[in-house]
Amino acid sequence: MNRYPIWKYIVIVFALLFGVVYTLPNFFGESPAVQISSIKSTLKVDSTLSGRVEQVLQQANLAPLNVVFDNAGTEGSVRARFKDTDTQFKAKTVLEKELNTDPADPMYSVAYNLVPNTPQWLQSLHAFPMFLGLDLRGGVYFLMQVDVQAIANKRIQGLQASTRSILRDKDIRYSGIDRNGDAIEIGFRDLATLNSAKTLLADQLPELTLTEAPAGAEPKLTANLKPDVLKTTTDQSVQQNILTLSKRVNELGVAEPIIQRQGADRIVVQLPGVQDVARAKDIIGRTATLEVRLVDESVTRGTELSAAVPFGSELFKVGKNAPVILYKDPVLTGDYISNASVSFDQNHQPAVSIDLNGDGGRKMRAATRDKIGKGMAVVLFEKGKGEVLTVATIQSELGSSFQITGMGTPQAAADLSLLMRAGSLAAPMEIIEERTIGPQLGAENIKKGFDSTMYGFMVVSAFMIIYYLLFGLFSVIALSVNLLLLVAVLSTLQATLTLPGIAAIALTLGMAIDANVLVNERIREELRKGNSPQAAIALGFEHAWHTILDSNVTALIAGIALLVFGSGAIRGFAVVHCLGILTSMFSAVFFSRGLANLWYGRRKKLTSLSIGKVWRPGD
Repeated sequence: MNRYPIWKYIVIVFALLFGVVYTLPNFFGESPAVQISSIKSTLKVDSTLSGRVEQVLQQANLAPLNVVFDNAGTEGSVRARFKDTDTQFKAKTVLEKELNTDPADPMYSVAYNLVPNTPQWLQSLHAFPMFLGLDLRGGVYFLMQVDVQAIANKRIQGLQASTRSILRDKDIRYSGIDRNGDAIEIGFRDLATLNSAKTLLADQLPELTLTEAPAGAEPKLTANLKPDVLKTTTDQSVQQNILTLSKRVNELGVAEPIIQRQGADRIVVQLPGVQDVARAKDIIGRTATLEVRLVDESVTRGTELSAAVPFGSELFKVGKNAPVILYKDPVLTGDYISNASVSFDQNHQPAVSIDLNGDGGRKMRAATRDKIGKGMAVVLFEKGKGEVLTVATIQSELGSSFQITGMGTPQAAADLSLLMRAGSLAAPMEIIEERTIGPQLGAENIKKGFDSTMYGFMVVSAFMIIYYLLFGLFSVIALSVNLLLLVAVLSTLQATLTLPGIAAIALTLGMAIDANVLVNERIREELRKGNSPQAAIALGFEHAWHTILDSNVTALIAGIALLVFGSGAIRGFAVVHCLGILTSMFSAVFFSRGLANLWYGRRKKLTSLSIGKVWRPGD
């Protein structure tokens, strides 16, 4: 009656092993380290930098404990761990000097960091400690609102210019192209011309929804941006802003920055360890610029480094197809680019499609009309330093829409399109919330959160053992397993633990012990009815399960609602709350019954249960 099949005990053993292995990394502490990241948009950090870092440290007689390449997140980085802070300080100085050969134009950011002391055998099992949130570590928090209307305006302006260019190229006459709100209205003199324009625009601008004016009115075509296209454009703009912000925060020396999307049009920026809010705002708000320039053909290709740079031109030594000499006057800047996306040319090879707004299209046509066969370059300027993204040959007169071909691979095309969009922020952002938390307050929060959980656990454990005796001990062991599994799951997910998360853990313990109280009281009730001890155990767990399931499902629904509709700290609380409900159902019912079955299940002549005083009606 009260015997588990062997497979259930195997599940329990595996659950305990999982809990122990993935909870252990949180107890090994941290070591001083340095983190090397790229601060240039065109320079990617890969595993080859690890070998270079090891070589530099070896030449300086600074032996790291290990050097690891981490490709998690938006940007990759290399981390070198040391045994003490003195070696860490020396290594930072050496690496900054050796990796950045030009101090005026640094390529890498070397920041102080703390790396977990997790043993290698645990790391091989992907067992890592939880991250600590700002309220536990200290730092700066920004919540930024992206201007979605500005994104739509920029996109519609580009489509308006493209519409005008397409109709002119096909010699389709129109009486006017005007913007009315978020719609583009195109007037015509007769219906035949309108139908021709509608067919042409539907073929070349599929992102527009075209509707005709009602009968009797002046022939007019109304073009609206499709909702799914606007959503895609907004998503790309928010992602571009996240990429740009990721590049900028590297200069702040932040060990574990968190830059993530929240909702449709908000970005959360968390900078642990940063206390200078003014400098953080200055770095985040800085803009890079993108310029399109023509190649100075008066200098023979291949002699750029030795030839004299003509007046009005400039030599660029960094970037793709560099060195190259370009005219100083740009054809246009990144402000004229409304969109850049990956596409394919007529030979089905990767390319980048560029859309310009109206002024940009006119400037491009005027600049390229007499320059067919000449070179044109795209240059990204950061901190006053220019880097060539690409140099292409002008095949024909360019207008509001054109392609850059010869990318080679889809990844190269994706990188270039993202960089052309990421020259500056895709849309303006406004800081709508900011918080600063000191490191001392973070340490105090950790202590108070840990103490509250520990003291609460001790008081509950004492009460359960005194009141329910052996079954109370079963409940305490199940409660410990619940806490072990919850921490293990959070560590496996690499969740960020915050103060609301600690509160959710304490709440989870209370809910878990509530389930054990229900089980114990139902067993007592069955004993009062006169059932045998073995039958009381079986019926108690069976009847209590339905109540436990109902209460936990309703609590889980509330947690999911907080997770879906909440933000910030509320979502952190909801994640721990939902996971805690799942682990508590396993520990309070499945695991605790396994203990009861293991202790009492094999006794044939069982006359009593150690479950405290059973009050019968006659007592």
